[in-house]
Amino acid sequence: MKLTRRWLEEFVAIPVEDPEQLVEDFENLGHEIESWHVIEPAFRGVVVGRVLEVAAHPNADKVRLTKVDVGTEVLDIICGAWNFEAGAVVPVAIPGAVLGDDFEITRREIRGVVSNGMSCSEIELGLGEEADGIMVLNVDYPDAAGRIGEDFAAVVGLPDVFYEINVTPNRPDCLSVYGLARDLAALYRTELVVPDFSLDESGEPNDVTVTIEAPDLCGRFAGRRVRGVTVEQSPHPIRWRLVQAGVRPISNVVDASNYAMLEFGYPTHAFDVDRLGDTISVRLATEGETVVTLDDQERTLTATDLVVTDGERPVAIGGVMGGASTEVHGGTTDVFIEAAYWDPATILTSSKRLDLRSEASARFERGADPSFCPSGADRVAQLLVAHAGGVAAPSPVDVNPGAVEPWTIEYPLSDTSRTLGVDLDRATTADLLERMSFEVSGDDPLVVTVPTRRPDVQRPIDLVEEIARLHGFDDIPERVPSGTGAGLPAAERRLRLVRDVLVGAGLYQTMTFSFIGEADLDRLGADTEDAVRTAIGVTNPLNDTEGVMRTTLLPGLLKAASTALGRRVESSRLFEMGKVFLPGDGKLPHQPDRLGFVLAGSDGGVGYDIADGTGLWELLASALRIPGASVTQSQRVALHPGRAADLRVGDEVIGYVGEVHPRVADAFGLHGRVVVAEMDVAPLIVDRGAWAYSTPSPFPPVIFDMAFNVASEVAAANVVDAARRGAGANLEDLHIFDVFAGESVGEGKKSIALRFTLRAPDRTLTDEEAAPIRRSIAEAVAADVDGILRGEL
Repeated sequence: MKLTRRWLEEFVAIPVEDPEQLVEDFENLGHEIESWHVIEPAFRGVVVGRVLEVAAHPNADKVRLTKVDVGTEVLDIICGAWNFEAGAVVPVAIPGAVLGDDFEITRREIRGVVSNGMSCSEIELGLGEEADGIMVLNVDYPDAAGRIGEDFAAVVGLPDVFYEINVTPNRPDCLSVYGLARDLAALYRTELVVPDFSLDESGEPNDVTVTIEAPDLCGRFAGRRVRGVTVEQSPHPIRWRLVQAGVRPISNVVDASNYAMLEFGYPTHAFDVDRLGDTISVRLATEGETVVTLDDQERTLTATDLVVTDGERPVAIGGVMGGASTEVHGGTTDVFIEAAYWDPATILTSSKRLDLRSEASARFERGADPSFCPSGADRVAQLLVAHAGGVAAPSPVDVNPGAVEPWTIEYPLSDTSRTLGVDLDRATTADLLERMSFEVSGDDPLVVTVPTRRPDVQRPIDLVEEIARLHGFDDIPERVPSGTGAGLPAAERRLRLVRDVLVGAGLYQTMTFSFIGEADLDRLGADTEDAVRTAIGVTNPLNDTEGVMRTTLLPGLLKAASTALGRRVESSRLFEMGKVFLPGDGKLPHQPDRLGFVLAGSDGGVGYDIADGTGLWELLASALRIPGASVTQSQRVALHPGRAADLRVGDEVIGYVGEVHPRVADAFGLHGRVVVAEMDVAPLIVDRGAWAYSTPSPFPPVIFDMAFNVASEVAAANVVDAARRGAGANLEDLHIFDVFAGESVGEGKKSIALRFTLRAPDRTLTDEEAAPIRRSIAEAVAADVDGILRGEL
């Protein structure tokens, strides 16, 4: 970003005079200064003068005689320019003035008449390339008329200081003079000038209509129509600033768009309405569609490129470059100014593929501010009204299908001291954030509202960075780093425990790709309504078989197991902890952590079954002390009917376990029984505090068995739950040891036999005390699952 100090000072008062101090202040704010230098005037002794008279030279036809008031006297000056008359305010190099390095102005006789100085052009003063005529200041510098005789350098704002700033990619809001001025205002506690984008509207209302066919990629499209413009050269102050910023001046219409972009950071584009028509639509290009861009190159588009059309043909590549067919030209009188918000990833992809980087695409691909669209168009319209004779039409366009609202972040005050090592109270923290234009409410945590121009601020740690920039890194005390006595966070310790338990059970950890293909989901048997089918597509996939982000760990684990067994490994016991990618509410997908495992092949000649899977779940639940861990029979499309179960923590289903359906196993090149499980990690790593020790009871247990006849469809887990509820507080252990179905039980029935272990912590339980517990168990099973006690075995 290239700019000058005087341009900054139009928006903020800068209290430091030393240019090097301003460099240091910028860098403390996080803005690297690549270069800077003082812009000295390329002249000395040039003053402001007013032409009083213009007369013909008696001995020459190509020059004229002028009388010029330079404040202290009236000089006779011979001038060869014809672009002015009496009353013009002009720069005058008086005798003794020096232009460039060594061209000194002296009194000279020209065809018998003495000239006492020279009225100067831009190119002679080093202020531009214009050589056809002298500079006439009446319009471009209206205050010059009141400064006759003063140093002309001060009128054009010289000397000045030029800065080239390397704005980091995460700060698109600072790709403008105003954005950088906003940061300085926060640092210096000075007032930021609030721009006024109001316009006087007149004439016929705007009748250009806009439709957006890709609202997820073009979230907003604002526009202003300006009639009656005259395309000509821009005023010198605008051209001079564009040159300093590295932009070539073209015409007052194009320059207005570029100037407003540098000023406020929002790219716009001007269409010739007579060439465009009154219909605009935004859509994705069709494969192979072409458009000739402003650089006269024909571009072949793909279905991932956004285009602005006149209802039929493309007239611009959205967010990248306009088209030649609707370009503003010398005869343009009716202009439509577009200011739209384009999806950053789409613009980045298109500009890279087309090898077409522009100032506009550089801003859009970082993330422009959708809230500024109407103001961006209005600012360009202001410049056209002021410098092109235009009239702003009523009824501006603002199509806003993807309205973006400011978002909030909860910020604990302790984050500052924890991260920066400095304690800041609520008032100080709020002041720092509010100076950076964040809204702050609440006490602790603070509720911070982030403006839409700051897409880089999404998390509390981003607010820490903002606080550090403004508080000052030099004001953060130096401390010797020290470790924390607590060691690893509780969540990380539990994650390591999960790994240790599974490795101890004979499993190997693996990592599979986060990309899968639609064919993988087909092999799972997932239909179009299945949740795993909500896979998010990859814009630039590595290959045709990995075109979506995974919604489940299952395909990767099954392919890994198949590869291992294909290499004559007897048993493949693998687990993985990784993220899956699900559609989210915002731009980014929801990325929960999952744990999955697969058991395939055989262990010493014995294959695996669902009991091995549920056993691993019970092992994890025991090691992690998960209360209410259980399994309940369920159905999953990829699993064998009757050999699948939900994994539960209390009433919450956190995953599943089961044997893979033979059809699915065959699709992945696996044979025999294959056991898989997948579960959310979050419920596993909840901190449940320190281990609580309880003294084992020294008294003997009471052990007995009970069998119940229940309907065949009743899940065994439901029988166990009912029996556990009836057994009461002295139940030490309960498990199923037999399930039987046959004629003796009855059609549609099955018998489930349970073994109970009761033990009291303070005494030996007697048979008399156990009897009511047995009755309570029978009543609970009867009430919950209609179980009938067969008898005590």
